[in-house]
Amino acid sequence: MKPLFIAATRQHVGKTTCSLAILSGLTQKFDRVGFIKPVGQQHVAVDGSDVRVDKDVQLMKEYFGMEHVAYEDMSPVIVPRNYTKQYVDGGGSLLAEQKAKILAATARVEASSEATVLEGTGHVGVGSIIGASNADVAAWVGADVVLVANGGIGSAFDELEMNRIMLKDKGVRVRGVILNKVRPDKVDMIRDGPRRTSRARSHRSDYVGRALRDRWGCPLLGVVPDLPFLGKATLDNYEKLLEAEFISGQRHRDLHYGVSDLACVTTAVRRFLRKANYRETERKDMRPLFITHCTRDDVLLAFLAYYKRSTRGLDVEHITESDWLGAMVLCTGECEITDPAFQNEDNTSLPYLMEIARAYDAPIMVTKMGTVEATNDMANFTAKMHIGDRERIKAAIDHYQPHIDFDALLAG
Repeated sequence: MKPLFIAATRQHVGKTTCSLAILSGLTQKFDRVGFIKPVGQQHVAVDGSDVRVDKDVQLMKEYFGMEHVAYEDMSPVIVPRNYTKQYVDGGGSLLAEQKAKILAATARVEASSEATVLEGTGHVGVGSIIGASNADVAAWVGADVVLVANGGIGSAFDELEMNRIMLKDKGVRVRGVILNKVRPDKVDMIRDGPRRTSRARSHRSDYVGRALRDRWGCPLLGVVPDLPFLGKATLDNYEKLLEAEFISGQRHRDLHYGVSDLACVTTAVRRFLRKANYRETERKDMRPLFITHCTRDDVLLAFLAYYKRSTRGLDVEHITESDWLGAMVLCTGECEITDPAFQNEDNTSLPYLMEIARAYDAPIMVTKMGTVEATNDMANFTAKMHIGDRERIKAAIDHYQPHIDFDALLAG
């Protein structure tokens, strides 16, 4: 089978999630499926050694148990900090070196696999500065590209067209397109068009698919409705993002919280309690994550009391996504004007409240950031798949795989 290169029109469109679903589908049709992240940026150490690979490589290898391929071949080129400067200074020598690594690694993975999937980074042009854009790499290894875009009709096609032109310039064929994170109420219209009985209007169906077939000669492989849960971060994600430390409730670090769950508390306790009660009773789809300054002892005490009451009778050893379990981030960021005599007092919570938090084992973490900075960073954070979050990995595969036309994918 000709290798498949999963590319995207821009960052954060769900490329890794689509790769997970495609790999899952292929493993049901082939005994040995290989995966490569030719050019990686965010890398991690594996096997307790000095070997470093792109984090997506660790995810795919461990989740699918790819024992037939080596880590080094799955992540041939890593782009660490300052690599771009080194490349510009080094010129053509680094280009030849990284191209040789990618070609050799791909050859070894293909030799041991019945099907091979490569995943790009960002949009098709990412990596151009080092001579290894997604389009370049797909051309080197002779892969067909599956393009992933967010969207509807017009805006999605505009983005797809810009990326297609670059692929065409490199002589790379587009195998098909997946539209991701589509509003659920728009899926049928995009995929099948409006339900019409009039023959005169039947030609208006399958808007994006018809445009792709007529203009590009490739199929629309899937239209995936948005699933908000997949965009939610875990407390573990936020702990790393904020460089925070749990003071209690560490066992709940795998629970998920979305952007709409965040609540920066700057109001009086009675308003905080009304908000917490509303989220528990009226918005059961929301699991609140409160952010406040560590000196708001009144808010922390109210949260602890509310947490204790709300978790009464709840099996906290086996929390599910449908269970309410509020959490809190305490910020120690200093005020603009701080009296040195009260500096420690202004940046810590009362010791007896910390003792109550530990006794209740409520999920609470502390960060050195200020409340505004922490709230903004959390709101702008995009949660990525990682091997430790198997609940979200399984949910992604279960959601995506049924929406991808594997017959069309393999027929190409």
